[in-house]
Amino acid sequence: MVTGAAKGIGAAVARQLAAEGHALVLVDSDVTALAGMVAELGGRGARTESIAGSVAEPATAALAASCALELGGAVGLSHNAGIQRYGTALSTPIDLWDEVVGVNLRGAFLMAQSLLGQIVAAKGSLVFMASVQGLASQENVAAYTASKHGLIGLAQSIAVDFAKHGVRSNAVAPGSVDTPMLHRAVNLSTDPAAVWDEINAMHPLGRSANPAGVADLVSFLLSDRASFITGETIRIDGGLLSRIGGSPKRTEL
Repeated sequence: MVTGAAKGIGAAVARQLAAEGHALVLVDSDVTALAGMVAELGGRGARTESIAGSVAEPATAALAASCALELGGAVGLSHNAGIQRYGTALSTPIDLWDEVVGVNLRGAFLMAQSLLGQIVAAKGSLVFMASVQGLASQENVAAYTASKHGLIGLAQSIAVDFAKHGVRSNAVAPGSVDTPMLHRAVNLSTDPAAVWDEINAMHPLGRSANPAGVADLVSFLLSDRASFITGETIRIDGGLLSRIGGSPKRTEL
């Protein structure tokens, strides 16, 4: 099961898992982009089902779980659906708060709850797409940061509660990733080129991540290669959170 499967990291995960031979249930609210992904993967011989709807709605999760049963039962969940909105704890309207938490955290809970019976039977794995902002915060993103912190807590809770069933649950915390969501955020600026320069400079590796690189990590965590990894939040951030902000730059040696 892959949520947010039509674009960005979710699409990269879907491509990676399809290439590994998995049957997939793809979930996304963007009907047009989802149809394109189904066509793309079908052209490569992948077996897919798709659900167009918001992960914040219980009906979407229920329908996705039914589709998974038709494909033999879910062995894993990759939850990538997410939205970014802006505001502080003072300026964020309650409807915007509810929208962000609804997709980013409630949606993850609903999808996990609907699938855990199947995943327990398969001794499978769940991977939740968090963020470095689930471990720290930038300015003006109160709802997003809170939702991603909560997502990490959900991943850990599932890891603890379901370990006795052989189920693993982890979170992935990317830094900046070259996705449509990031492009939309950058284009809100009057000087997008300067923002891109700033994004690249924030990361010691000097660039944002490629979605395919994040998908490789998700694939690993879903697989038996990660059989002793659970309850973890794994950063894939180009060193972003390793550097102390404002530290003086030293001459290259």
